[in-house]
Amino acid sequence: MKAAYIEHTGAPSQIRVGDIAEPALVHGSVLVRVKAASVNPIDTYIRSGAVAMNLPKPYIIGSDLAGVVEAIGEGVSGVRVGERVWGSNQGLFGRQGTTSELACVEAHWLYPTPQGVPDEAAAASALVGITAHLGLFRRARLQPGETVLVNGGAGGVGSVVVQMAKAAGARVIAVAGGAANVARCRELGADDAVDYRSEDVAARVKALAPEGVEVLWETRRETDFDWAISLLARRGRMVLMAGREARPQFPVGPFYVKDCELHGFAKFNATPAEQRICADDINRWLAGGRLCANIGRVMPLDLAADAHQLQEDNTLRHAGTLSGKIVLKI
Repeated sequence: MKAAYIEHTGAPSQIRVGDIAEPALVHGSVLVRVKAASVNPIDTYIRSGAVAMNLPKPYIIGSDLAGVVEAIGEGVSGVRVGERVWGSNQGLFGRQGTTSELACVEAHWLYPTPQGVPDEAAAASALVGITAHLGLFRRARLQPGETVLVNGGAGGVGSVVVQMAKAAGARVIAVAGGAANVARCRELGADDAVDYRSEDVAARVKALAPEGVEVLWETRRETDFDWAISLLARRGRMVLMAGREARPQFPVGPFYVKDCELHGFAKFNATPAEQRICADDINRWLAGGRLCANIGRVMPLDLAADAHQLQEDNTLRHAGTLSGKIVLKI
């Protein structure tokens, strides 16, 4: 089968696209004919070796996929051959990735793709959707009527946080860079959008939410806690999802006297049961048009190395050449 893979960790140029052996179907797993796979920052960290993992050789890159069930292993129920499915959490902890014509996936990591939802949209919504859901509802316990500030509302995860918060009945203030990204946040449902390139974000947010925001979602790798905590309401909750090497100063006093909470989490630590709760809502919102995949670029599998370079340039070097998700067509 054709796949995008690496033999050794390193730069995007390590990625090769070629024929490797098809995966063997094992107990509890499903063989999926992959149609689309999205690219995430975590995929580039694993490929580069920045996040150390026990990788098979060759190692197929990627964590998200959408496709069609080709075969079903022993011990699997509730899945049928020919069914369209999507999933995430691959390429981790010894599991092979998803940028290949066929992928063997444990059944508990797969979910039915709603009718009318394209494979590209399902793949693009996988990791970012589950991440957004876990952070908003399991960790921050978002309630209808609360105000959410999304710092990075036009990005891969941020754009989903905006939509999910609105679907849950919250008021959303999004922060993005540039007129196009600000407009995109409003299209996604943000009640207010602030351009950090031309506006004083703190002043604008305080004018929009004088008592502070109940939930602040931070997508940046380097956060400013003085800035963030000043914008939180009493008993406000802040969610962190990036910045493995970040070591910012933390204003303890302003944080605890307002009874604030800080939630850090990694999506791949969530159990299959926890992630399925997220997937059920994602499917419902995708099917109902309340959640739209924010796809920035669709590229062929042959350009997997270019896709990783593009993602890395924007994640690590703030190139500003990508807004939304990269999807590889298989």
